[in-house]
Amino acid sequence: MRAPRLLLVTRSRIAFIAAVVLALVMWGQQTRPGGERGLGPLTRGPAPTHAGVKYGPHERNVLDFWRADTDEPAPVLVFIHGGGFLGGSKSDANPEAIAECRRSGISFASISYRYSNQAPYPAPMHDGARAIQFLRSKAAEWNIDPQRIGAYGNSAGAGISMWVAFHDDLARPESADPVERQSSRLRVVATQGGQTSYDPLVIKEWVGGRAWEHTALLSLFGCTSTADYEKPEVRTLTADSAAINHYTQDDPPSFMVYDEPDAPLPPTARVGEGIHHPVFGHELKERADALGLEAVYRHSGDGKSPPASQAMLEFLRHELLAAE
Repeated sequence: MRAPRLLLVTRSRIAFIAAVVLALVMWGQQTRPGGERGLGPLTRGPAPTHAGVKYGPHERNVLDFWRADTDEPAPVLVFIHGGGFLGGSKSDANPEAIAECRRSGISFASISYRYSNQAPYPAPMHDGARAIQFLRSKAAEWNIDPQRIGAYGNSAGAGISMWVAFHDDLARPESADPVERQSSRLRVVATQGGQTSYDPLVIKEWVGGRAWEHTALLSLFGCTSTADYEKPEVRTLTADSAAINHYTQDDPPSFMVYDEPDAPLPPTARVGEGIHHPVFGHELKERADALGLEAVYRHSGDGKSPPASQAMLEFLRHELLAAE
């Protein structure tokens, strides 16, 4: 169990936090540029140090990297976009968050990954892991501290972030591919509206209503109807897709933010309604407490100070900048 630590906020960090709070709550509201399937660079904000870098063989296996202006090897915060595994891209990263991270001495990366209608589970999760491995392979060239890499995202990007954070290391030391030889492990993870399980039958039990019928889940598992979820081969996939099923004693600290009402779904709930329900966070928090792991749950409407997004950012910054 990690010893509790105080989150020290200096005057310079207060300025950093204040400038980014609004930016983080607008993660999914960025204007996407043109180009093939939104793979182009941001239309505003700081230009990447390295843009459109291939980290894998697929056309969507690309990332942008913004290097922090520091002589010492810098931590890296990786943004993984949402979009139901069917939309979004690396261009969804918030320019203000990128700039402020760099000013705090943290480099920033934003990745695209394969959509589920191009390659179903586990492809999106494996892409997230490979992007982390790729960044480690660039440690010397890009001035990265390979021991201090964190990830955050919203919705599908939150799910990928947690899956990578909690899954056993995917490194293959004997591989001929130098990227595959790198560790996929993370120092810290943060999520907004994250699904700690993508198993539709578990979602049916936890959330109720018709959240489990969300059409994105059909595509994620290559299914044509919800009846397919009962098939043994699909059950194997859905169980493996649940980040909470990989959660063990050696996993990194986490911070979760939820926006949906923390209440039972109404009888009139629509198909897919509740797919970002706070119960996903409660389940992980309960598991974390049982394991003695550091996991923070916040609701954006809880009225606490500092606001959830601000607290999440400070948590990420503290974990990435903390000494070993």
